[in-house]
Amino acid sequence: MTAADRAAVRRPPWWAQAWLVARKDLLIELRTGEALATSIFFAVLVVILASLSFHGGPAAGRVVAAGAIWLSVAFASVLALGRIWQREREDGALDGLLVTPLARSALFAGKVLGLVGFLLSVELVVIPIAALLFAIDLLEVIAPLALVALLATPGIAASGTLFGAMTVRTSARDLVLAVVLLPLLAPALLAAVVATRELFGGAPLVDVADYLRILVAFDVIFLAGGASLFGTLVEG
Repeated sequence: MTAADRAAVRRPPWWAQAWLVARKDLLIELRTGEALATSIFFAVLVVILASLSFHGGPAAGRVVAAGAIWLSVAFASVLALGRIWQREREDGALDGLLVTPLARSALFAGKVLGLVGFLLSVELVVIPIAALLFAIDLLEVIAPLALVALLATPGIAASGTLFGAMTVRTSARDLVLAVVLLPLLAPALLAAVVATRELFGGAPLVDVADYLRILVAFDVIFLAGGASLFGTLVEG
């Protein structure tokens, strides 16, 4: 058996490689809590300010709530990505990952999976607070709203991970990431905002099916594109 064959035998399956990376990121965040606490605080502050600034009755509140939720999630993702990739850059942690026998696509998938867990944690806090502040009966829309969140979050995480890897070696990475990422997220954010607004207004799930398809397409494009391009970007 050659050395290459022995390495292939020792290498865990692709899904296990991805989980190892995601587990590492999640455990670090659970121990420190720095990125999650900062992002949740910022996201909640955005929702509170929106409720105080744009409150104009129940009808207007439902419209503003949808934008406040996803705007806060978008800004929280930029904050989190800046801290997460700064952590990878410190003490050569990223270089250490790159010399392991992990597939680059599995490394990307693990980073995306960890960020999905992070963003879902932010959404679990932000959405109930927004519903409370804007007088929205969350129980009536919890199931379709959860579907919107589950479809929107992977695309946001995948695009953020991809462009976070691209900017990790730049000195002004936080600024570059925000400038590049936020316009790129526009299709997913707009679709999520409109779908959430319609659900808050009492529309059935079938009425927002077109927006859900946009979110699925966004997910597929960035998950597939990220898996193929991540290795080139992170090693460049």
